[in-house]
Amino acid sequence: MKRDNVTKILLDESEIPRQWYNIIADMKNKPSPLFNPMTGKIAQPDDLLPIFPMELINQEFSTDRWIDIPDEVRNMYKQWRPAPLYRARELEKKLDTPARIYYKYEGTNATGSHKLNTALPQAYYNKAAGIKRLATETGAGQWGSAISLASNYFDLECSVYMVKVSYMQKPYRRSFMKTFGADVIASPSNATNSGRGILEKDPDCSGSLGIAISEAVEDAATHNDTNYTLGSVLNYVCLHQTVIGLEAKKQLESIDEYPDVVFACCGGGSNFAGISFPFLMDKLNGKNVRAVAVEPTACPTLTKGVFAYDYGDVAKVAPITKMYTLGHDFIPSGIHAGGLRYHGDSPIVSQLYHDGLIEAVAYGQKAVFDAGVLFARSEGIVPAPESSHAIKAAIDEALKAKEEGKEKVILFCLSGHGYFDFTAYDNYFSGKIDDIEYSDDLIKESIKNLPNVQE
Repeated sequence: MKRDNVTKILLDESEIPRQWYNIIADMKNKPSPLFNPMTGKIAQPDDLLPIFPMELINQEFSTDRWIDIPDEVRNMYKQWRPAPLYRARELEKKLDTPARIYYKYEGTNATGSHKLNTALPQAYYNKAAGIKRLATETGAGQWGSAISLASNYFDLECSVYMVKVSYMQKPYRRSFMKTFGADVIASPSNATNSGRGILEKDPDCSGSLGIAISEAVEDAATHNDTNYTLGSVLNYVCLHQTVIGLEAKKQLESIDEYPDVVFACCGGGSNFAGISFPFLMDKLNGKNVRAVAVEPTACPTLTKGVFAYDYGDVAKVAPITKMYTLGHDFIPSGIHAGGLRYHGDSPIVSQLYHDGLIEAVAYGQKAVFDAGVLFARSEGIVPAPESSHAIKAAIDEALKAKEEGKEKVILFCLSGHGYFDFTAYDNYFSGKIDDIEYSDDLIKESIKNLPNVQE
């Protein structure tokens, strides 16, 4: 296949990966151990049994390079995988760049985002363990949509604690989840002790992923038939998402291409991990490739956070992890990229960033929506606000290639479509989108209460 004639690159369903890639096997410096928030000691696999099935716990602690994808999950992947890889020819023309821009589009499944890649195996393993119900949180609603659909497939009940600001901003995400049988609760809520505690202090609290996680974990821990699920951050979630990058590598190989740089938006880190880790496997073995995580200036976890142990949630019931964090008490502004509002980041992504193996950049909302609209008018897909962060970075890289007069191969992950996000686009077109900068003084305040953990 000649790349000059290619716009859309497809694979046969027989080429869906049969194994997930675990980058921990190739990392010189492994992520630091988890700590049990109740005992203050290093967490053991059995410590996680109240909220996770053992198979997922084993994946969380695994150092095996390759982990088999169950046949039942892989067969369900066939509903939309392999996902297409596109060359952004019209965008290249508008930018007048010598760069070749490719994007892996993860919005072709029913939920419209990459989250279903991990929702299906999580529901599968919980069903196999005899669990009847799942409790989870969601920010913008992509994860809640994915786990609602996956729970429906495996005949599981599902309760979703949705960050209140997104609950109000994105009513159709709520409708989607309810269509597949999920109970959707605005967080903070009166349904849990942690939620009630927050509302007593601040009845008008707009919520955060840290608060919603607290509610979902409490729900799971207090019901014997219920487990907790998480759509990002954890090692096994990053693992499941590597189907994205593994497919992208094979698609690029088919046209004799390899990226100079890989971009993805980054909140908790699963989308970035999914597209970049299979290429970072090559970097860890000597190949020259850059990977750049793109985040909002309103929640600059990597670019302004501290690398330290912190709680994963406000109520301090989730495991304590070493990561880049803005502090578990951090309450983000209500930006429309709700999936990027988490106070911390994946321990794996954080370690890679700390070791200088990946880069990070942050943008304000206006520039991100500018990029998203330019992309939509060029490529005919309306991107999610989260995904538009990666688009903005890819555009900047393409313009830099133009200034330098150099050819360059750019790959980014279009992690989802924005067809549930037109309220955000309406606000953009009417001039109601503001750039929000999380100041250094606010960060100093929000990291005052980090736990005192010694490795």
